[in-house]
Amino acid sequence: MAFPVTRMRRLRSNETIRRMVRENSVSLNDLIYPLFIIFGKDQKNPIGSMPGIFQWSHDRLPEEINELKQLEIPAVMLFGIPECKDALGSSAWEEHGVVQDGIKIIKDIYPDLMVITDVCMCEYTDHGHCGLLNSDGSVNNDATLDLLAKEALSHVEAGCDMIAPSDMMDGRVGYIRRHLDNNGYENIPIMSYAAKYSSGFYGPFRDAAGSTPGFGDRKSYQMDPANAREALREVELDIAEGADIIMVKPALAYLDIIREVRDNINLPVAAYNVSGEYSMIKAAAAQGWLDEERIMMEVLTSIKRAGADLIITYFAKDAAKLIHNSHF
Repeated sequence: MAFPVTRMRRLRSNETIRRMVRENSVSLNDLIYPLFIIFGKDQKNPIGSMPGIFQWSHDRLPEEINELKQLEIPAVMLFGIPECKDALGSSAWEEHGVVQDGIKIIKDIYPDLMVITDVCMCEYTDHGHCGLLNSDGSVNNDATLDLLAKEALSHVEAGCDMIAPSDMMDGRVGYIRRHLDNNGYENIPIMSYAAKYSSGFYGPFRDAAGSTPGFGDRKSYQMDPANAREALREVELDIAEGADIIMVKPALAYLDIIREVRDNINLPVAAYNVSGEYSMIKAAAAQGWLDEERIMMEVLTSIKRAGADLIITYFAKDAAKLIHNSHF
């Protein structure tokens, strides 16, 4: 008896059926938009290596927030470029620091926007490393924990909804969790940069945040790109310390890590579609080598397909426009 030929194309024949059987899609609720806030007045500074991304001073920040509100983007990740830097990074926890006052401005304009703040020292230290340095130039892990906790608490007191420690110090999630709990903020969630790799894809971000290390590199505290099992160990430790959401960073070169994490934990998983990944597509599109919108959505969908529940991406505004217009 002859069997009928399997016709896979039956479910691909038109756009309606393709949408109906689509396994993964990117929605507005998936998107978190990174935002750079800088001191000064009348500042909307373009970042040369990241077309379409800017540093915003407090007085110009409402322009960006009103656009995010119109696009119904649900969340932002804040990064601050302070007025002054020192070896300790002391401006990170100032009551009226660049991020702290930025939070209040954002919440006045768009109260429903989920404001997540990056917690790290690299943007605030004059040496560009993610913590307090020992005399030999290495980062003092344990001494840095107290600084991170002070920074996190200052963000929460200013009105942020979630904090995201990105420093990769051992034990920092538990230390911050206890510090927030002891100050009455038991309900503030922590999104942990759990599997954060020492990657070459961060270059444009360091232009935007002014956080390039003054010497050396971050390989002693960020993860080796060759390691996968180690990522699961990092994730397990952060969950045990109280993390509510687990992040993998970068995304594209680490889709296998996103999948491994998704398959091994029951918490929400976030992925950071980082600056270098964004800039590569923008640069190629500017040369006419590829279709920017198509590639953007293909990349974001691949991150969802790998298992991410949330995507931190500089493409958030562009993607939101397509989602609203159903052009993807």
